Amino acid sequence: MEQSTFEKVACKLRRRAIQTSRNYGAGDADAEDIAQDVMLRLWQMREDLYRFHSLEALTVQIAKHLTLNQLRRKRLIVSNHDACLNSVSVHTPVELMEECENELWLNKRLKDLPSTQYSVLYMRQVEHRHCKEIAGLLGIEETSVRTLLSRARKTLYEQLKKRNK
Repeated sequence: MEQSTFEKVACKLRRRAIQTSRNYGAGDADAEDIAQDVMLRLWQMREDLYRFHSLEALTVQIAKHLTLNQLRRKRLIVSNHDACLNSVSVHTPVELMEECENELWLNKRLKDLPSTQYSVLYMRQVEHRHCKEIAGLLGIEETSVRTLLSRARKTLYEQLKKRNK
């Protein structure tokens, strides 16, 4: 698909992505972020979009999956906090409180990362996938995976340095 053609349909598809995201429970700000991710993915797929019968249906599917993933991630963060309260083996209530505060701080910073950076970091650090595998899953270059991973780590490191000053 040519850039000019993509630009003509982009506004309509973006509105549809926002609407779909809201329908699946995302707030306004999250719906905007998800729509941005949808448009980015569609742009990355632009040369293969001719294969799809309906770009709007494709947009709805991508927005739906991104929204559900984001809601699952938020639920995971809440359950991690509950696990922190239940499974931390510390000796005093103060240590327990500090540990939970650290966990909440980290989860908030992870949630604040751009979704692509979070996804790459999660797949690398939690799922232990290789950069080449992540690139294949996301449909991006391996160098882009390394860049996104580096940016995510650097962002977290900088925030940690600020916190510990």
